[in-house]
Amino acid sequence: MKNLYIAEKPSVAREFAKALKISGGSKDGYIESNDSIVTWCVGHLVTMSYPEEYDPALKKWTVETLPFLPEQFKYQVIDGVAKQFQIVKGLLTREDVACIYVCTDSGREGEYIYRLVDQMAEVPDSKERRRVWIDSQTEEEILRGIKEAKQLSEYDNLCASAYLRAKEDYLMGINFSRILTLKYSYAVKNYLGKDRCVISVGRVMTCVLGMIVKREREIRQFVKTPFYRVIGDVALADSTFDAEWKAVEGTKYFESPLLYKENGFKEEKDARRLVEEMSGGTAVFRDGNGAGEKAPGDGAEDEKPVDSQAANANDSDENGKKNAGDRRADVSNVTAVIEKAEKKKENKNAPLLYNLAELQNDCSRLFKISPDQTLQIVQELYEKKMVTYPRTDARVLSTAVSKEIYKNISGLKNIPSMKQFADNILQSGSYKGIAKTRYVNDKQITDHYAIIPTGQGLNAFGSLNDVAKKVYEIIVRRFLSIFYPPAVYQKVALTLNCNGEKLFANFKVLVEPGYLPITVYSFGNKKEEEEKYSKEMVDAAMQLKKGVKLSLNSFEIKEGETSPPKRYSSGTLILAMENAGQLIEDEELRAQIKGSGIGTSATRAEIIKKLVNNKYLDLNKKTQIITPTLMGEMIHDVVASSIGSLLNPELTASWEKGLSYVAEGSITEDEYMKKLEDYIQKRTDAVKGLNNQYQLRTYFDYAAQFYKKPAKGKKG
Repeated sequence: MKNLYIAEKPSVAREFAKALKISGGSKDGYIESNDSIVTWCVGHLVTMSYPEEYDPALKKWTVETLPFLPEQFKYQVIDGVAKQFQIVKGLLTREDVACIYVCTDSGREGEYIYRLVDQMAEVPDSKERRRVWIDSQTEEEILRGIKEAKQLSEYDNLCASAYLRAKEDYLMGINFSRILTLKYSYAVKNYLGKDRCVISVGRVMTCVLGMIVKREREIRQFVKTPFYRVIGDVALADSTFDAEWKAVEGTKYFESPLLYKENGFKEEKDARRLVEEMSGGTAVFRDGNGAGEKAPGDGAEDEKPVDSQAANANDSDENGKKNAGDRRADVSNVTAVIEKAEKKKENKNAPLLYNLAELQNDCSRLFKISPDQTLQIVQELYEKKMVTYPRTDARVLSTAVSKEIYKNISGLKNIPSMKQFADNILQSGSYKGIAKTRYVNDKQITDHYAIIPTGQGLNAFGSLNDVAKKVYEIIVRRFLSIFYPPAVYQKVALTLNCNGEKLFANFKVLVEPGYLPITVYSFGNKKEEEEKYSKEMVDAAMQLKKGVKLSLNSFEIKEGETSPPKRYSSGTLILAMENAGQLIEDEELRAQIKGSGIGTSATRAEIIKKLVNNKYLDLNKKTQIITPTLMGEMIHDVVASSIGSLLNPELTASWEKGLSYVAEGSITEDEYMKKLEDYIQKRTDAVKGLNNQYQLRTYFDYAAQFYKKPAKGKKG
């Protein structure tokens, strides 16, 4: 009798064959030796059938046939891979195959891929099935996974969750896309001058479209607010430092309606009055011009897009700068008394390890590549045994892997740029205590731990393209940094009393770099902290005590203005999808869905790609900034006017949380399915009763004013 190993891809199957020392000859679609067979899927071999497979009449889209909610779902073999399916089916049902080892990717989607094949191949229940669950494709990990393989039935809840996710996306996509197309496509295509228009909606992608359109409209509707801050120039040693005025409790302007915020006035005249009061009437203003600045915490862009294309072209670090009038007042015989002098050292630890979302965000920011490109690269690194499983939401290690982590570190000595760091870690033994740190937490891991280098497969490093090498290097740098001590800063915080008003100053200087040389100074990045003051100035500030008087040379009124929120980049959008709770106002719901987010690490990049391919979103390849298209805004308005809940992060994240509950066994498959069918039934029936097509014209006109009209003779 033989064991059969079934992988998700041919390349993975070859790694299993190599690890198992299967030296038998390669057949058409599998590898066989005396006691083992290795075969593979090619991604999905089986898919859900279209409605017309249930009834030919359903091929035509009609309102009367909606909602489409089959009692039993049908599946079919995908035409292009039918040959490989027949090969796999023959192997799964062979009489001499005693045990089937399921080696598809260790996650919900990998589970779904195999279970569909098992279902369609009608594998006898008498066959033993075991699930191989691994975190990398190294020989050691493959052999461990096979040795510790559990009965496939232990993953039945995960399987149920996978089936439900597919049914959910299928039913929402078919029913909502059909009903909205039938109801509103004429209005959309007539407005755009198109021959046809299919309104494509989905559980996740429509929510993401809503996030982008909402952000764009927030930017358009943003009204800039000028504000005026007061900064004192305080003498210390042979230099000076800035101390900023704030209205705090017990002072004259605390909670005054004249304030924009606690540290700024709405009008310049009130800021001038404050300077007069603090200087005892000695202030002599000398107007001058200088660069304005932004209100802290109000965003970092100041853009006026005419249309989506222009917005993409103009997004850059230079946006938001403006000319503003700075006002300076020289003063004489003005002193401030130190009321409080806080001195402390601050430790800053290395960040947590990469999960896929964090990695996609950094690659978007550093290398200007899309989340989809990042996933392709890290998948390639995984298949070359260089990194662990990429589709993970965890940012920590497991206790088990932390005990063997020295092996990963040792292998990295073979990378010249990393050799010194790896040697230092091994020589100091800092890796030995990693299990007791925040970087190891079994409770924060569901399917897989964080993305880390395996320390193996480095013979393939030379074959990587330049971008792939950079992606691998930031994974390595993030990994090695956790074994280094924290960066240490010396901080001094002063509170000054100047004629009853309070001025505040903060000094910060890097004392010990700790992990920073590994991560911060790579790829030409700026220092993490721009140190405004020298070590000598901080040393002088360290000598200051309560009661010491300091002289002021001048006051400056700095004019600034608030700025709109930032547009999403492809990377920050991935993070926003992962942390959907941050977009939800209800505290209880936010806590309840924490960790679920919108979509999964395996699907988020594909969702963005689909929205771009549908021409609902524009992705600027140079800047990675994402903006809606006119079509995207119109589809948004159609959904908002019909099934508005599809645009809400609350709904999408709660569906995802429900799937997690099914995987955990907290709720049953039937309970989830009933909720899903009720939702689709009610929303579809509600759309049937609407008569708001004419009203949409107003919304379309609003959106269209922000987009360039196509030139005469050219298609829009």
